[in-house]
Amino acid sequence: MTSSGTNSPSGTTPPPDAPVDGEGSAPWAAAWELLLPVASAPARARGRTLQAALREAIRTGRLARGTRLPSSRDLAADLGVSRGLVTEAYEQLAAEGYLRSGRGAGTWVGAAVRGGPPRALDLAPRSPGARADFVPGTPDLSLFPRAAWAAAQRGVLAELPHDALGYPDPRGLPRLRTALAELLARRRGVVADPERLVVVSGVAQAMTLLGFVLHARGERALGVEDPGSPEHASLYAAAGMGTVPLPLDGAGLAMGPLRDSGVRAVVTTPSHQFPSGIAYSARRRTELLDWARSVDGLVVEDDYDGDFRYDRAPVGALQGLDPERVAYTGSVSKSLAPGLRLGWLLVPASLTEEVVERKRTMDLGHPTLDQALFARFVERGDHDRQLRRCQRAYRERRDTLVAALTEHLPGTRVSGIAAGLHVIATLPERYGPCDRFVERVTAAGVAVRELGRYGRLPDDLPRLVLGYAHLSPARIREGVRLMAEAARQDGRP
Repeated sequence: MTSSGTNSPSGTTPPPDAPVDGEGSAPWAAAWELLLPVASAPARARGRTLQAALREAIRTGRLARGTRLPSSRDLAADLGVSRGLVTEAYEQLAAEGYLRSGRGAGTWVGAAVRGGPPRALDLAPRSPGARADFVPGTPDLSLFPRAAWAAAQRGVLAELPHDALGYPDPRGLPRLRTALAELLARRRGVVADPERLVVVSGVAQAMTLLGFVLHARGERALGVEDPGSPEHASLYAAAGMGTVPLPLDGAGLAMGPLRDSGVRAVVTTPSHQFPSGIAYSARRRTELLDWARSVDGLVVEDDYDGDFRYDRAPVGALQGLDPERVAYTGSVSKSLAPGLRLGWLLVPASLTEEVVERKRTMDLGHPTLDQALFARFVERGDHDRQLRRCQRAYRERRDTLVAALTEHLPGTRVSGIAAGLHVIATLPERYGPCDRFVERVTAAGVAVRELGRYGRLPDDLPRLVLGYAHLSPARIREGVRLMAEAARQDGRP
């Protein structure tokens, strides 16, 4: 048995149950208040009081297994007691199994103690663990540019002035808004005024901000595409706004139902409609903007995957045609990673002040370090390089999926393949009904989504929305083969 000694010096090895890379090392300060009675206890009782307080902290989980304690010298100084008193307490609790000590490695809450605080649940959406998961919406997270991101982070930490770490402009750092304005104008053809650009926590926050502003202006409902993103309705509901599902035709949002709906705002995905994959025609774009002017309304443009085009020239953002009638939003969720929670909202001049004020009261602004990091990432060309890298990988995977469907499920028609990260696969009628097909392939370990889950359909043909960006070519081929085998087991040729 060694005394508590001091904290581990560099290069020493902690006990076997000590946390690695910070895992399990709950902050010592979490139990600090439990030791405060030691300082005020009578001199003769301080040793017993310290031991009792440490036991109670460990038993109740305030000090979790693997937590590293301060050195005897540091704790004695903080409590105003002798170092020998702390050393004796550490040795006694080590003898009882509450603590462990290693020569030169400090003192830790020991493995002999069972229990502790309950672990927090992880409610993040996860893959269902399928052998092949074609559920759309996720990029390949293994393509995240860790080295370039780390280099940008080091650069930012070295150059960022101290005063930049205060509360930021609720619109976002001027440096990032300037970089984003240039990027969006160049890549997406928007009219990008940095003073009307707000940095947000992804498209979800952009939608919610607009919902609050529209609600404050007296609006109570807005239109959404049908079929369309299921998230739009819930996001606007959080702001007190109802949604009116509006049908599509081959050119985009059908204008007749829109005019008849009575709404004055509508959410669209005109560059690559989700989930159908169509691009709004030039005529339909003009008609949509004419409608917005006629009702003094607003078109919300969700450019969720506007950077990914394969077999056609990029379709410019609708906002570039009338920046006073279109609120434009996008994010890095497809180009980098959704976990970064980083996006932008470009609003008409008439809404800017209200949106910025709502953003200020919502969270006092986006994290400064994240903004400065992304600004540097964009300025140095790293974002453009990342997009080119992803473009090459996703084109290959799309081609692999189309070829595999042709080989294993002959007669399947594939649409929406010129852009984005998913396709629509319309299976021959012999594979229907769709719910039966999905049931079979799910049992075979393949996760898919029916197009019908996203809204109304013009017919009963079995249609699937197949995401491919996050799957390797080998996994794509294997998944389609499993789907075909499941269909044959059901007696389908």
